[in-house]
Amino acid sequence: MIIEERAYARAGLLGNPSDGYFGKTISVIVRNFGAHIQLWESPSLCIQAAVSEAPRYRNLNELLEQTTALGYYGGERLIKAAIVTFAEYCREEDIALENKNFTLQFHSSIPRQVGLAGSSAIVTATMKALLRFFNVRIPKAFLPTLILRAETEQLGINAGLQDRVIQVYEGCVYMDFNREQMEKIQHGIYHKIDVSKLPKLYIAYKTRLSKVSGKVLNVIRLKYEQKDPTVLAVLDEIAGLAEAGRTALESGRTEELFELMNRNFDLRRSIMPINASNLELVETARSCGAAAKFAGSGGAIIGMYKDDAMLNRLILALKRIDTRVIKPFIL
Repeated sequence: MIIEERAYARAGLLGNPSDGYFGKTISVIVRNFGAHIQLWESPSLCIQAAVSEAPRYRNLNELLEQTTALGYYGGERLIKAAIVTFAEYCREEDIALENKNFTLQFHSSIPRQVGLAGSSAIVTATMKALLRFFNVRIPKAFLPTLILRAETEQLGINAGLQDRVIQVYEGCVYMDFNREQMEKIQHGIYHKIDVSKLPKLYIAYKTRLSKVSGKVLNVIRLKYEQKDPTVLAVLDEIAGLAEAGRTALESGRTEELFELMNRNFDLRRSIMPINASNLELVETARSCGAAAKFAGSGGAIIGMYKDDAMLNRLILALKRIDTRVIKPFIL
């Protein structure tokens, strides 16, 4: 029997990047793109990379282009980290695993390194497949925490829980990462929001922009650990935007998200460096009358638009700067 699991891209609607600092966020799943895992029993343990991961190049120029766009790391290290974290968890919890091997094959259609959570999607889909293969049960609220461990403890990636929570729960989720709650039970408070209450949303991502989110977030992490008062105050205000957004959505006041989303980006910009290409992305969208903020750590934005005429303006304006616009499939 072949086990198949998927985990989808995500976009932070409000509150990011406060999730890594005991803050609050609202996030939506983006089913337009996903990581796909196939796993079946086999004589030996084997990881089969997707064709796009295979180390074959037409020439030196192609190698240089792919390395510039994708970095030096592929999906295999994420798969290995997920397997190791799963096995260590089972040992710690005295969960006996059946003595059997498997072959795991993976593929992802999530655009790389534009802040749509492609890495965590691979880990999430792998973890879900392993749970099914070995018939292991883990509380749903704790599963994102375990997925995050694979990236932070095994690979040293600087990340928060938001991506893993929405990729496990899907739909639209409000997340409160209260410090007391996190330290007590190792996960936050997660509340599903009715997606029918969401406004008209678009996502736009650079087709040529490349960056590694962990490196981007290291800047704010250092200042946070140094207890920089400005950074602490701004992160607290960003978290408050998510709380205000939840209240607005559940009260049917979706129009309030327009200013909240714009404010989210402006606050982030006040404490983190924004490169010219990312700033152009946001400013171009706003020039069309739309709201715009980072969907993650940069390279992609999410925002509100008012009508089809505005959406068409967005598509045309952003196409001029090598940016693709989509309407996110959330359900």
